Amino acid sequence: MLRLGTIGRIIAGAGLLAAAGAAAVLFLRYPSQNGNPIRIGVLHALTGTMAVSEKPLADAVELAIEEINASGGILGRKVEAVVADTRSDWDLSAAEAERLIRDAHVSAIFGCWTSACRKAVKPVVERYRHLLFYPVQYEGLEQSPYIVYTGSAPNQQIIPGTRWALDTLGRKIYLLGSDYVFPRTANRIIGDLVKASGGTVLAERYRPLGDSDFAAEVEEIRRLKPDVVLNTINGDSNLYFFRALDAAGLDTLPVVSFSVAEGELRGMGGIRHKSHYAVWSYFQSLPGDSNERFIAAYRHRFGDDRVTSDPIEAAYAGVLLWAEAVREAGTDQPDQVNRSILRQSIAAPSGILTVDSATRHLWKRMLAGKARADGNFDIVFSSDGPIRPAPFPPYRSREEWLKIASTTGAAPPAAPVEAKPGVKTEAKP
Repeated sequence: MLRLGTIGRIIAGAGLLAAAGAAAVLFLRYPSQNGNPIRIGVLHALTGTMAVSEKPLADAVELAIEEINASGGILGRKVEAVVADTRSDWDLSAAEAERLIRDAHVSAIFGCWTSACRKAVKPVVERYRHLLFYPVQYEGLEQSPYIVYTGSAPNQQIIPGTRWALDTLGRKIYLLGSDYVFPRTANRIIGDLVKASGGTVLAERYRPLGDSDFAAEVEEIRRLKPDVVLNTINGDSNLYFFRALDAAGLDTLPVVSFSVAEGELRGMGGIRHKSHYAVWSYFQSLPGDSNERFIAAYRHRFGDDRVTSDPIEAAYAGVLLWAEAVREAGTDQPDQVNRSILRQSIAAPSGILTVDSATRHLWKRMLAGKARADGNFDIVFSSDGPIRPAPFPPYRSREEWLKIASTTGAAPPAAPVEAKPGVKTEAKP
């Protein structure tokens, strides 16, 4: 809670009245130390095409809350979740974020998977000067003073993952993704790396979120014979893509996925591709007592058949980081927690996770894993240690990246282009 003495030292003259008024609003909205539960918002798709990916993240938030409450809560208060189903609809995500802040009076929001969702919620959080914890790897080119990004930045996943694929699997690349912000921007970065390495992008294709028809893309893949497919499809469309690929006899073609983890493999079922890789900062198969305890707790709470994943760990870790920031601030008021969050580190299942105060992202490792028949991954590559986050890759200026980000987004998928031997073909966004 803001104290008048503190405000007086910071604000002078006419600004004092406005600041005191704002403090009073905060006091009424977020009463501290009064025994009432601290409410946090959970903003995820529990239905629709993204539910297979997002529901486990809502469960991870619930697990973290239960562990916090079992240890006595925060500042003598229990933590309580207010859950909003976005139904895989980004406009609804923004409306629900506003409802959570304005009507439910939550102290922070934990949510979103797709960049389309995050970008819809971002202006709402910024308008209210609130706090969003975003738990999924993404394309970068963004930094908000009201968002903590607990997933990987592009230099922690997309860039090292592409380099690993080029060095390990080959330099003839086929790009396939869902038709929205993350895949298109990620593929812009991937295209830069492929060009710099002397490789070739044979084609670049996009399908709408939730699409189930990949016949044309799989036929093109069969004809072009890439060394590897770099996959940025999101949600349950992955199941239909892999089924089409395997039905065409391409079950040994290497595919590297940037948005498919253990939960998607288990939740969709039927994906048994023989050469499927994924790039993350956490896999359930990571060794270590901390990870084993996390897996055991998650299964005990939600079922022995459940699996953990990178986004699940990032969602879980985000709640724990927020809890430490609340304890240090001595209040759950978002403005004060937003300052103390920049000084937090925790021992997470994947190791020590530290908030980088300059970027509001976490220091994270890069891991490549090969999918197993049981839905887990064998780790085949690991970075030497945690990588400092760089949401704006340094080979372009921040201004150039912001210009690219402002013009990169969903567009109608292009018709397949007939490929000629030795000629690069792409669908233009």
